[in-house]
Amino acid sequence: MNLRRLYILVMALSIFAVANATYLSILGPASATLHNGQSIYLGKVGPGESFYVEASATTTNASGYLINIGWAKLAAENLPSGWYSQPSLLYANPMKMKITVPSSAQNGTYNFTIAAIDVGNYSKLGAFFVTAYVNVTPNVFSMNVTPTSIQSGIDQPTNLYITINNTGISDDPFGISVSGLPAWNFSEQVVALHLTQSTYLYPVYVNESGTYNLNLTVASTTSPAIKLSQPIRLVAAASLQNDYSAVGQGVILSPVIFYPSYELMLFLSYVYNSISH
Repeated sequence: MNLRRLYILVMALSIFAVANATYLSILGPASATLHNGQSIYLGKVGPGESFYVEASATTTNASGYLINIGWAKLAAENLPSGWYSQPSLLYANPMKMKITVPSSAQNGTYNFTIAAIDVGNYSKLGAFFVTAYVNVTPNVFSMNVTPTSIQSGIDQPTNLYITINNTGISDDPFGISVSGLPAWNFSEQVVALHLTQSTYLYPVYVNESGTYNLNLTVASTTSPAIKLSQPIRLVAAASLQNDYSAVGQGVILSPVIFYPSYELMLFLSYVYNSISH
């Protein structure tokens, strides 16, 4: 290779490097440093859910000079039909825009354009666009419930532990409810952060003895298509054994005259549980 050709190659590589010096750092829900025209897969989202795209306003200009707030705003363009967005606040760092998927969205992979905007081309960054992909599906979380078989006394709350693993990119509010119990309509609302697993406590009780086949449901409050259920069997009966076990779970018995005996009853509950297990 002669010197002329080597010089041309070096100049071409230099021009390419300068042209790609400007970048956009996506911080969430997925993370990547992208150059103009590149793409990123963000993750799963349910129909009817909203999610946020967060990116740093810091970048470099064409000369490689670092600019702390080079990008003034983050916005979405070329959204699928029925989708809508809210751009980030002007000159915020990091930038955070909101995307909402309609509840009528069918399962599948969709894409839209993320635009990093240098308002008035003040920082001389020019136009900058990257493509984002998301997978729309109602299968955005899994759950585990313990215990699923319960022996309880009358009017003695038993705690259920519900673990929600949110595998989607939306910080979705979920409602926890139970059907199959007489005169019981208590529901609990929790927020399951995206890509996070958390455990929540949910108490149940009955005021009549009997065997009850319950159905515990965890459902998104934004989309009826996003829900899971777990059958639970509860046997309620009045007995001293159940009273002791209830004290072991922190249930307070009444009347007040029983209070001095709590420590003894708690000890007996531990003994009973040790023998039965």
